[in-house]
Amino acid sequence: MAADPKTIFALASAPGRAGIAVVRVSGPRAGDAVLALAPDLDALPSPRYAMRAVLYAAESKSGGGRDKIDDALVLWFPGPASFTGEDVAEFHIHGGHAVLDSLITSLGAMDGLIPAGPGEFSRRAFENGKMDLTAVEAIADLVDAETTAQRRQALSQMDGALAARYDGWRERLIKSMAFAEASIDFAEEDIPDDLVRQSIEALKALADEIDLHLADDGIGERIRSGFRIALTGAPNVGKSSLLNALAKRDVAIVSDIAGTTRDVIEVPLDLGGYAAVLIDTAGLRDSDDVIEQEGVRRARDQAASADLRVHLIEPGETVPDVAADTRTILALNKADLLQRGVASPPGTLPVSVKTGLGMADLIAEMSGRVRAMAAGRAEASAPLTRARHRAALEDCRDALRRAIAKAEAGADEEMMAEDMRHAAQALGRITGRVDVEDLLDRIFRDFCIGK
Repeated sequence: MAADPKTIFALASAPGRAGIAVVRVSGPRAGDAVLALAPDLDALPSPRYAMRAVLYAAESKSGGGRDKIDDALVLWFPGPASFTGEDVAEFHIHGGHAVLDSLITSLGAMDGLIPAGPGEFSRRAFENGKMDLTAVEAIADLVDAETTAQRRQALSQMDGALAARYDGWRERLIKSMAFAEASIDFAEEDIPDDLVRQSIEALKALADEIDLHLADDGIGERIRSGFRIALTGAPNVGKSSLLNALAKRDVAIVSDIAGTTRDVIEVPLDLGGYAAVLIDTAGLRDSDDVIEQEGVRRARDQAASADLRVHLIEPGETVPDVAADTRTILALNKADLLQRGVASPPGTLPVSVKTGLGMADLIAEMSGRVRAMAAGRAEASAPLTRARHRAALEDCRDALRRAIAKAEAGADEEMMAEDMRHAAQALGRITGRVDVEDLLDRIFRDFCIGK
């Protein structure tokens, strides 16, 4: 942090007209801002207690006195016991545009106060040691959370579940590094062979734990960004109609003309508390149309990479052999056309988008499959949630494997220690325990103003 950081301010609640709006101020002049805007106060409010105060704009240059902004609540959080670690003030005002504009204008007119940039409050919290980078990222995830699973995962990460794991691994690694460093610094001393073996075994155990953590099938990332579910089947089987029914709005064009869908259409969905991305694809058939051929190619790619597939067939169509595939749901659409007393083929789930028959059962089956993918992996322990974490852990694991190989080959301790230092730095980059200045702009780039 700079020796004399600027005091920043921003709207901390959602933009737009509302009953209440919250404006946050952080920095050395936060207290001055409170007393300047609320001149009737004899002193700053008691820490963490809300105080009613009348807020006034700055005196007009024409000498017309001070204009009343609002009858508001003011809260005072003296540093370091605040979100950012600095002095922080919050103004809880009525959420009309005119009230908010007047307060923001008055704050901007004060010396030493500047508008906050995206994520600047969270960045100051990180730089002042109030949270690590995984907790900072969790705040962004919590703000963006739209499902129960996303909320739970973000809260767990914000509470330090990931940081505790990675910091624990780093402490164990540093403990093992101590032996290698001692062997270099005290080469003439007798170092017990048993200690050498224990150090190598400790590195192997840590590398195995990281491997197990990485082998999670990307569940944490899927919970964060959404499980991908592809709708597949022949043309005119009802994929686009099903997409519209599940989305509860007209997203895709529905037509009796075969081959209407030629590109991939994606729709977000809350599926039993989990985020999902529903993907409508082109009908699978041979075609001389170059554009449709590309659509079919993309449909096959989406089906291959999807976490779950809902394959639609219609009455009279040959049943594909996918019933035993845990990542494919075989649904018989247009089940309302079945003759009375005729059962749907074994392994198929009868539905009718037209009448609603079986739709609740299909949604329940999709939710159950997604829940099964996540169960026992993401929710039982802190999962990986970002590609940045995965890349750093792979870097750490590879460095540990190199150090182990060198030790077993009889290489000198200095070469082994260099790989161990590299592994410790890779772990430290995840939480921000080592220099991560090059990462900060990228991490805070997509934050909203006021966080």
